[in-house]
Amino acid sequence: MSRNSRRPRRLSGEPSCRGEEVFVTGILTSEADFRRVRAWRVTDAADYPTYLREAGELLAGAVEEYGTVRARMFHPEDFADYCLLHGLDVREQAARDGYLVNPPLQTQLVTYRGEDLADFLPRLVRAREGGLALRYADLLMDGALCGPERAAADPRARWTYQQASEVFRRVLVGAGCGAYEFRVVVDAPGGPLEARARVLHWEDGAVRINDEDLDLVTAVLCAGLYCELPGAAVLHGTQGSGALCGEYRQVAWAWRSTGYEWSPAELAVAGVAAGPGFSLGTVV
Repeated sequence: MSRNSRRPRRLSGEPSCRGEEVFVTGILTSEADFRRVRAWRVTDAADYPTYLREAGELLAGAVEEYGTVRARMFHPEDFADYCLLHGLDVREQAARDGYLVNPPLQTQLVTYRGEDLADFLPRLVRAREGGLALRYADLLMDGALCGPERAAADPRARWTYQQASEVFRRVLVGAGCGAYEFRVVVDAPGGPLEARARVLHWEDGAVRINDEDLDLVTAVLCAGLYCELPGAAVLHGTQGSGALCGEYRQVAWAWRSTGYEWSPAELAVAGVAAGPGFSLGTVV
């Protein structure tokens, strides 16, 4: 565990009363990253397994002591770039403190709720990737996505965000209960803008999806509609439920966007081939 992560880091604007403090930490998600930062005195652990054990203990203790616990992937290259940009020494405590709560990178923070570290680490990796994609989407929208003041003052941004949310809602409602993965890609000028999310859709209509995945999917859909960029999406997985007499079937549906609206199409996204999906206009 990084040295600075043993103390709470309260994010700007968070409540300061006891029990509502936000504990923020960075976690090395691979042995290669662990080896790279050893010279920077980021951790005292003798090896990566020891580091992971200490990280798990730290998170468990933080959950008991603080109102909210959040973590982000401690990425060596991102940290080095941050220090270079701000003229900081990678071996200094202040550099690690600033890196963890750097406002432009707060989209990479993931709330920890006591799950196994083995399940939590992949979420941190995806959150970093998603955070970078969010910044890209925001750049395409001239700051109207991540900038609250700009978004509030931009009626088109608000309308587009509502439309993007509605597209995703109709995909899930039309699919019905099941366990799926949704993938979407938009053809942006600087390269593909992508997102994916695993979704559990229960019989009662409740949907389970990680917050960071939902934010990214919506952002990618929003950027595509806002900038009128073509795109493609696939929903695939197992449709059905044990409550429905154990009826299950494998499905794979696809849609294509012209930049204005989404319609059924036969295509492949990120290696997943699918047939035409249902018309989103028929879903209420």
